[in-house]
Amino acid sequence: MTRSDAGRTAAPAAAEGPSPLGRATLIAACLAICAAQIGIPLASPIIGVIQRDFGASAAALAWIPAAFILPTAILELNFGVLGDLFGRKRLLVLGGLLITVGCLIVATSGSLTQLIAGQAIAGLGAAAVFPSSLAVVVAGTPEPAARARALSYWALSLAFGAMIGPLISGFTAEHADWHWAYVPLAVLGLVTAAVSARWIVDSREPAGRGLDRPGQLTVAVSLLALLYAVIEGANDGYTSAHIVLAFAIALAAFVGFLVAERKSRTPMLRLELFRIPSFAAAAAIGLLAMFGFIGTAYALSIKLETVYHLSPLQAALPFALIQAVPLLLTPVLPKLLQRVHPRVLLVGGLLALAAGEIWMAQLAGDTTDLASMAGPILLLGVGFITMFSALTAVAVGTVDIRHAGMASAVTSLVRETGQALGPAIVSAVALGTATGALATKLGTAQLPAQAKGVASAVNADGGAIAVANADLGELSRTLVPLARQAVEEGLDLGLYVCAGASLVAGLIAVLALRGSATAGAPVGLDHEQTGDTSVTPEAADAAAPRAQALPSN
Repeated sequence: MTRSDAGRTAAPAAAEGPSPLGRATLIAACLAICAAQIGIPLASPIIGVIQRDFGASAAALAWIPAAFILPTAILELNFGVLGDLFGRKRLLVLGGLLITVGCLIVATSGSLTQLIAGQAIAGLGAAAVFPSSLAVVVAGTPEPAARARALSYWALSLAFGAMIGPLISGFTAEHADWHWAYVPLAVLGLVTAAVSARWIVDSREPAGRGLDRPGQLTVAVSLLALLYAVIEGANDGYTSAHIVLAFAIALAAFVGFLVAERKSRTPMLRLELFRIPSFAAAAAIGLLAMFGFIGTAYALSIKLETVYHLSPLQAALPFALIQAVPLLLTPVLPKLLQRVHPRVLLVGGLLALAAGEIWMAQLAGDTTDLASMAGPILLLGVGFITMFSALTAVAVGTVDIRHAGMASAVTSLVRETGQALGPAIVSAVALGTATGALATKLGTAQLPAQAKGVASAVNADGGAIAVANADLGELSRTLVPLARQAVEEGLDLGLYVCAGASLVAGLIAVLALRGSATAGAPVGLDHEQTGDTSVTPEAADAAAPRAQALPSN
């Protein structure tokens, strides 16, 4: 690509079509998604260290990853609109800079509040990067084979970021204060911004797009209220008045969002997209699958680092290995995307995820060595990259190229919502169950009344994890094994919930992604001309060669 190509945008004339995806643009987009993804698992291996440093409660631990993921879930659609209006290149540059600022705030944090604020700002940067990087790739690859190759590299870059994120934090916390774990990502954010500014060939699709303030407000309120209710309900009880109110607000705001999008002249999300069966199915699958996958990772991090006090690097290795598996599939993934029907890839990947999650739950409670976890790790790694690659191709391939930004934003929205709900729900299920189980165990344990009173008070205030980590002198010899057993029971239940989500997603893939029409030919949805999403015989005939060339698109 020449220097003049680097400065050229794809916006001007619709007749010219999008600029072909150059190698430099693809590399820049992959670097951006890698940096954004690093931030998601970065805190996982050091949650225990943070908990001991700040004395965080079980609910507060769930907010640490949620603070990064929540802005991406809330603002995915907003940034999809802004990218279409003003160019995706600008958002990639802005995203890199925000990641840097957020990580520097975390690196200098002296309180849990500052840490969560920094996580939120870095997550804001990731929210700009996720849909923009995907839309740049999709807009520049109208041909099925080229898109399959580009999407496979994009997905592998995401997997690579997920792999090195825990290694960065684990290695850093092993040899220095945990705050330094965020400095490498701060530097990488700057590099990402610079590379995007220099090499990304811009693209946008402003037709029919505009700022949708009612939609932006209602979707933000809905997701924030939902996450608050799920996380805080584990501590305060789901029948508490303020938790019930939060759920009600989430539901009312979501209904308001649907109404706002239906009435808006320039909606963030065209609800007609969900009249395309394969797109609607992909959204549901993405939500459930990412919930299960990230929920499993969160449960594993709690077990290894917070309960059994493995070193940060030791705790990081299982996460790194799960994401290292996809890198081994680099030579075959593009061919799979071109030759295998997406339903086959999705179902196979989701079944592998469910099997890995069930296997992990079946392991003995005190299993912490890599050899014993190798089988579940392999299944989780293969399942994730197979599912994720096919899912991305289906979601963005089922709509017209003009709606690539919107489809990319919706894909990212459901993925990040699932990732936000994963730790929240697993925390609520696992730690809530553990607190109840420990209370039962304390009731039957042969302990002095005063000792039971102390242990019950700690359990009621901070949960079973607090009891497992509390320094209660000689009493800890009896209480720690009881608390660990209770947490293990709760985490196993959380893993079964994750496996159930993966199985339901697999069932949706089997039932909804049938026939060549769901292979991803972007038919219908020509809103500007007709507003009709039906597929005419002529459109189906025209789409057939493309569907045969690339089933997953």
